[in-house]
Formats: sequence, structure tokens, C-alpha cells
Amino acid sequence: MYRSLRFDVDAAQAETWSDALLDAGALSIDISDPHAGESGEVARFGEPGSAPALWPLSRVTALFSSAADAEATLQAIAADLGVPLPAAEVREVAEQDWVRATQAQFQPIRIDDGFWIVPSWCAPPRGDAIALRLDPGRAFGTGSHPTTRLCLEWLRSELQPGARVLDYGCGSGILAIAAALLGAGEARGTDVDAQALEASRENARANGVRASFVAPDQLTAEPYDIVVANILANPLVMLAPALAQRVRPGGGIALSGVLADQTNDVAAAYRPWFTLAPWRAADGWVLLAGTRIA
Repeated sequence: MYRSLRFDVDAAQAETWSDALLDAGALSIDISDPHAGESGEVARFGEPGSAPALWPLSRVTALFSSAADAEATLQAIAADLGVPLPAAEVREVAEQDWVRATQAQFQPIRIDDGFWIVPSWCAPPRGDAIALRLDPGRAFGTGSHPTTRLCLEWLRSELQPGARVLDYGCGSGILAIAAALLGAGEARGTDVDAQALEASRENARANGVRASFVAPDQLTAEPYDIVVANILANPLVMLAPALAQRVRPGGGIALSGVLADQTNDVAAAYRPWFTLAPWRAADGWVLLAGTRIA
């Protein structure tokens, strides 16, 4: 058995409480929206690679061993922090298979009827569909975030067999792997994060595809038929000249990780080299796509 301690605090205090509870022996901490599933639920999304803001009122849930005195721990921390003791609820939590419980949160993700993102512990929903095997891991990109889904939908719609594809800011490698599964002649990814490159290589091996992943300074000068970049809007703006050099004349580019109100700024940065326009939007995010001007 375990004990769960749950209470609500202002967002500004949630991280402080979280750190203090871990220091006091909590086994895990979860910070969530106390109004989740209700009409007052507050959506919180961050751009890829950034931490989303906490909820104005945040629910802190700490898990302790059954032998721990959770109430006394809460009182001691409040005294140390010099803050009022929050109203809290303590519950007994039965032992369970935590790995299985975590896995149950991740199910196959449909891109279209013939293309799915499938965790390794799930069977593909359709035997005749493309199944990209990917588990949650060390790098961004599981197919669940709208920005990634938009890129996958674009590749599914626009990729021509045999095309040379570069995934710039590859994260988990999902877009390069998807390109390989969809018939790319060459699929390559690049990222400044060495862990992302290693995770991408592992994911490519798990899918049995030929996709290579290197640091940006190891890319060759030869341009690609398609460049896909799912990163932050500001880096996309700064990278415009560099990414333009990576696309051959007449080739395509897809830019994601762009919020609706950032669309004009990103499009303006690429206008000297591309005919660029919004391709599709989802949950406030926009994918911009276009063709390299000869």
C-alpha cells in the first residue's frame, strides 16, 4: 500500500511544494489541473521543447510509502516555508503494476486509416496499415502533439516515393522514420541534442528502416527534396536562411511548432526563398508549407 497526499495551491507555489515534498521523502509528485474534466478546465500547451505554464490553481499530488506520516510531513514543510497549511486529502493507494498503468495511457494514434503511431506494447489497429512503432521516451515527438501530427499528415499527403527528406530538429526521429516508411529514398534527421540523436537511432532500428541521424555540423551541403522542421517559432525565423539552403529549387518545406498568431512572422522570414502559406491548423497550431523558388 501507498499513501497519496493531495492539495491545491497557487501556481507560483506549486514547484516549491513539489521540491520540498520530494526532499521530505515523497516517491513521486504530480501537478495537474484541479478542474480537469470540468467546465472550468484550463488548457495548457507549450511549444515543442518548452515547459507549459502551470494552472492558476494547481493540484499537487504526492505519493508516499505506507509507513510515512504524510500529514506530519505537510505540516513540517508549511512551517519551514512559512506559508499557511493547505487543506489536504490523504488516501490509501493499493499496490499495482505501475508500468502497465502508465502504458495504458498511451494507445495507437491514428494519422489516417492507413497510417498509425503504435506503442510497442500495442497491436496495430489494422494489419494492412503502416504502423510506426514509437514509445514515449527521452525526446520530443510521439505523434500525440498537434504539431507532430500536422507534420505526419503533411508527409502522408505530400511525400513522393524516392524523395530525399531532412527532418531538422528531429527529436525522437519520428518524422524521418515516417518519411522512410512512406517511401522516401533517403531519410535523415539532425538535432543539437546528442540524446535525441541516440533516441532517434534506436527508434529507427525498432522500425527496421534506413534513416540516419547526425549533428547539424555533420550534414553535407547537398540540398534535399523536402525539409521538415517541427521546432519553436523563433528558431524557425532565425534558421530561415540556413533551411533555405537545405532545400533544392522546386523542393518543399514544412514548418510546424507555430502558433496561429506567429504565422505571419514565420512566413515573412521565409518569403525571400519560398512560396509559403498555411497548410492546415489544429488546436491553435499551424503548419506552414511551400515550395523553394528557383
